[in-house]
Amino acid sequence: MEDDAKKLEEGRLHNKDDLISEKVNTTSDHNGRGDAIDHDHEDHHEEKNKAAVAAAPLEADQIKGEEQPVLVVKQKSKRVATLDAFRGLTIVVMILVDDAGGAYARIDHSPWNGCTLADFVMPFFLFIVGVAIALALKKIPKINDAIKKIILRTLKLMFWGIILQGGYSHAPDDLAYGVDMKQIRWFGILQRIALVYFVVALIETLTTKLRPTVLEPGHLSIFTAYKWLGGFVAFLIYMITTFSLYVPDWSFVVDNDHRSKKYLVKCGMRGHLGPACNAVGYVDRQVWGINHLYTQPVWRRLKACTLSSPSDGPLREGAPSWCRGPFEPEGLLSSISAILSGTIGIHYGHVLIHFKGHSERLKQWVSMGFILIVMAIILHFTDAIPINKQLYSFSYVCFTAGAAGLVFSGFYLLIDVWGYRTPFLFLEWIGMNAMLVFVMAAQGIFAAFVNGWYYKSPDNSLVHWIQEHVFINVWHSERLGTLLYVIFGEILFWGVVAGILHKFRIYWKL
Repeated sequence: MEDDAKKLEEGRLHNKDDLISEKVNTTSDHNGRGDAIDHDHEDHHEEKNKAAVAAAPLEADQIKGEEQPVLVVKQKSKRVATLDAFRGLTIVVMILVDDAGGAYARIDHSPWNGCTLADFVMPFFLFIVGVAIALALKKIPKINDAIKKIILRTLKLMFWGIILQGGYSHAPDDLAYGVDMKQIRWFGILQRIALVYFVVALIETLTTKLRPTVLEPGHLSIFTAYKWLGGFVAFLIYMITTFSLYVPDWSFVVDNDHRSKKYLVKCGMRGHLGPACNAVGYVDRQVWGINHLYTQPVWRRLKACTLSSPSDGPLREGAPSWCRGPFEPEGLLSSISAILSGTIGIHYGHVLIHFKGHSERLKQWVSMGFILIVMAIILHFTDAIPINKQLYSFSYVCFTAGAAGLVFSGFYLLIDVWGYRTPFLFLEWIGMNAMLVFVMAAQGIFAAFVNGWYYKSPDNSLVHWIQEHVFINVWHSERLGTLLYVIFGEILFWGVVAGILHKFRIYWKL
């Protein structure tokens, strides 16, 4: 018995009644979002922690007798910083392209086919939503509790989406507020995120008891363990509707200088993937009504519509009638296709949960990312299914999800594997308070508040003064001045604010 006690003190006794009971689980952090998970068991620091626990001396009464009580030490899970950094990167890119895209059209949304920097924002959001769902729902044991949480969060996202993008808020330049209910925009960025979140999270919750507790050996076992039901059904609905739905002629009315003019768009076709007669626009016109769609679609920057293409500009003489028409970039059918982006994100989350080795995770993530990108390139350059954000085409889903997977893998390698966390703290802070920065910066609510305090004229406010005198006049360039203002006056400013809020553990969660 003395020998056993000595061995215990030296940490050398490891039999079936071992002192340490390890448990690999997913837990929430101080933020409560559940973006935390145990890392590689072979990690050097974890091994040192295990040795320290095993070497801890026991009290005398713990080593008396034949049967000893098992000492359970629950290891503290380490937050995956990559999730916050990736979320923060997406917010930063959104602010950049929204507020500087008018000056640099090449980073703004592609007028139709193709993919620019701005076109990565939405699928990156949905990708990270999927990853976070896989982690967050693991800490809610009861299905009913999880469903209530999902429904409540969906309603919150819908509410804020309608307030911010439905037309009620005129921030940041127009100090008025309010919207005509006959023209309110029902769908937008947060509404699309809400729909994808609702479907993907609900399927994740309802299929928890159908999954094996242990994966079978093999690289493809992760695919068979989980149900890709949501993504597959969404893919079928989108593809069948897009290529088989008959799109008839349609008309719209434009009010200009207190006069109304009616325009007619001739269609009468199926499977069209151009701006005028696609099924995505037709579904939205039928479901929401033509007066409730986005009135400034990016197709107005096409060469067929303006001589200023790819920049915004006046419509050219003889431009097709559809150039003046409305189109919802976050519409219903395209949002159904977007469910696949969330499904791919949740798959990356499943890999993070089940594979504990860094190398295994990266092999799964990187290989899938490359496969998706190759598929997208083939579909695009063969003209089978062009990459198109406005239609949220299948090739666009594959290309952007593949890019998201590779960027996520790169962040994971740098931050969570190699430990280069300090250079990315700025993005982490923004990612931890993503909703706050989205509302205040990307949607211009804070700038609108500051603009509300002006001297004599609404144009004579602090925000306008900083833009004009600190950036544009100094650099003698409106384009460069605008870009620098967005980088320093918005992105850097809100990064510092997010860092201060993180210091005081203040977060805005939905």
